[in-house]
Amino acid sequence: MQVKPFLLGGRWVESNETIDVIYPYTGELIAKVSRATPEHVNEAIELAKEGYKEWSSYTPYEKYKVLMKAAELLQDRAEEFAKSLVLEVGKTIREARVEVQRAIQTLIFSAEETKRIGGEVIPIDAHPNGKGKVGFYIREPVGIVSAITPFNFPLNLSMHKVAPALAAGNAVILKPSERTPITPLMMAELFLEAGLPPKALSVLPGYGDVGKAMTEHPDVRVVSFTGSRKIGEIITRQAGIKKVVLELGSNSALVLHKDGDLKKAVQKTIAGGYAIAGQVCISIQRVLVHEELFDTFLAKLEEEVSKLKVGDPMLEETDVGPMISVSEVERIQSWIDESLEKGAKLVTGGVSCGDKVSSVLTPTIVSLVPRDAKLWREEAFAPVVLVNPYSTVEECIQMVNDSVYGLQVGVFTNDLKVAWEFIRKVKAGGVLINEGPNFRVDHMPYGGVKESGIGREGPRFAIEDYTEIKMVIFDLT
Repeated sequence: MQVKPFLLGGRWVESNETIDVIYPYTGELIAKVSRATPEHVNEAIELAKEGYKEWSSYTPYEKYKVLMKAAELLQDRAEEFAKSLVLEVGKTIREARVEVQRAIQTLIFSAEETKRIGGEVIPIDAHPNGKGKVGFYIREPVGIVSAITPFNFPLNLSMHKVAPALAAGNAVILKPSERTPITPLMMAELFLEAGLPPKALSVLPGYGDVGKAMTEHPDVRVVSFTGSRKIGEIITRQAGIKKVVLELGSNSALVLHKDGDLKKAVQKTIAGGYAIAGQVCISIQRVLVHEELFDTFLAKLEEEVSKLKVGDPMLEETDVGPMISVSEVERIQSWIDESLEKGAKLVTGGVSCGDKVSSVLTPTIVSLVPRDAKLWREEAFAPVVLVNPYSTVEECIQMVNDSVYGLQVGVFTNDLKVAWEFIRKVKAGGVLINEGPNFRVDHMPYGGVKESGIGREGPRFAIEDYTEIKMVIFDLT
């Protein structure tokens, strides 16, 4: 099997050590990718300094043209990218096609933002000491951005970091998940073909030593990370004096109040709880249903879950594919067992299946889960939804907030006052009324509070982190 090289400042490099890429559905080896080292990181940063100088000298229109050309190239190769995502991640072919189209939109929005990076006039003479002075600020690129991305959306989450950082005029070093390095390397090909200065981008597949080198290096000015809370905390300790942007996941709640649309809430729970086998940071994990609707909702949800087609992710009709590995299935099964030991009820699912490996977990519903169980407190990252009842709005808000996370919450109600209570009192980065918490469009400000992270993604908002403000003052006296 030929070893795939990685991208080092425009050069495709093969190394002595390799990373095995495994198809989650069958456990088969699909590729070997060259493994980067901390020494490669240091070399990439030196090259990035030169790439930054060249790329930042491009006009906004010239940057726009390069990024738009990359979007066109991605559209031309959309099906190829989608099939690569299926093989790396195990997501279904339909889910993979959606990710590709979202990545195209992320790239287009980033291209458009190149034309809008400006500043603002500041009325210096509004201050007693400002007489005779005028001022304004401009935004400049920070220089070098380190981006570290997870396995579940290797194309679009990489694009959410790389495209806005490039739009702002920076050089970027990307470390994709060691489980899914192929699609990010394919993405890099597009940028080079579109005309990006070669030294402005490196893609370095590797392990924690590579991430550590990218995080600690003093010439890196922004570290943008999407992944686990544990690694996010490590990064904040390593980074030193530089900007850190963290998207660390959640155990998102969907609330169905007594006046809410039950049918729609069920549909959104299905869509948000089992997509990509639940391996989404805003996957619906906790469903809180008013006691008047609890039994009806649970019965309807079980009925709809039973209709999901589980299995080969390359088949068009498959709804739920495998988790990323057998070990992750075993982990979540132990969490389910723990909740049952504490008094929860298994409504359906909870067993692994599959033709060759047991990385497919049947879509699972667990009800009446105690709040000291891992299934309530931690991020499941699996096709598991728990359903618990509540009696009052105040109680429900307290239940939603009973989490170290705070990414997004969805509330189904037709009462404006109830909706506003949730908007005001829930501690989260987003509150969606009559929509699931898993909803996201790629240009909105997306991110969380508490241990769900720091900062916001979405090209316009990410660019704020990838630029520095420079204040300019003229004394006209």
